[in-house]
Amino acid sequence: MTFRIRGLDPQQFKPWVGLADEALFAVSARRVRADCNPGYPDRIELRDAEPGEPLLLLNYEHQPAHSPYRATHAIFVLEHAVEAYDRVGEIPAVLRSRMISLRAFDDSGMLIDAALSPGLELEREIEQLLQLPNAAYLQLHYAKFGCYACRVDRS
Repeated sequence: MTFRIRGLDPQQFKPWVGLADEALFAVSARRVRADCNPGYPDRIELRDAEPGEPLLLLNYEHQPAHSPYRATHAIFVLEHAVEAYDRVGEIPAVLRSRMISLRAFDDSGMLIDAALSPGLELEREIEQLLQLPNAAYLQLHYAKFGCYACRVDRS
């Protein structure tokens, strides 16, 4: 089975780009600069930010489904990201280097199964979860901090 991994659409973060620190603070967001790599995983381009790159740290509703699993969490996005990661059958390096929590959801946003996997073994876990008859999509999270990483769909 082939899968598709997509980063977030950068357009949805445009209202925060270039805002003064005080304005970001007022909406519970922050601007940070990466000071190491790895350490600041971007959710748009699905890569670790390079030292010195500015990112926005903000709360993001990654599971908007009308279900008990509706959820938000803090994420990093590169402030000047232009194009979202969108590949079929490829795992980006930012996922390969971390322990990943995989969560399978059905069409109504109900969690139907989950798994933990080292990034180097993701293909196997992704394919197993997508083979579940009710699995509509997967969400991947960075297991250590629990932050949303990206969405995975059948291709």
